[in-house]
Amino acid sequence: MTDPFLEEDFRVLTPEAFEFVLTNELKRALRSQNFVTLLVVEPAFQGVPGGGNGERARAVREVARLISRDVRETDLISHTSHNQLSVVLLDADLENAIGVVDRLMARLDHYDFPRPLTFEVGAACCPTHGVDAESLRRAAESRPVRSRGDRFKAN
Repeated sequence: MTDPFLEEDFRVLTPEAFEFVLTNELKRALRSQNFVTLLVVEPAFQGVPGGGNGERARAVREVARLISRDVRETDLISHTSHNQLSVVLLDADLENAIGVVDRLMARLDHYDFPRPLTFEVGAACCPTHGVDAESLRRAAESRPVRSRGDRFKAN
């Protein structure tokens, strides 16, 4: 029997479950004065505008499987309808999240995908960049901290 909150056979939450848990974790973080960082990982095929949605969805699943090995069991992972990955790092400020991003990108940089992929990773921290799921997502999408091949430092 499969878990209705999870995708496939690993720790990727469905988008609905992810939003529910994220909202609750943001409330908990504000009450306990902890940080929560949202990462948005967007893979794209090199030289292919839009990336071919079917292939891109498969690539997102593969990237999620790889990322799930490098984050804690308590951290949250989900995919979005826009073929992005969302990763929530609980009790992590932006500085610590950048270290996690570097570790994730090192894994992805050394993985042999069937077609070359590029990655952009955005990050936003609660409460610094937003206190609700939507504002945090907008902030993460507008704040690139790492792209494959290029290093960006958080502002």
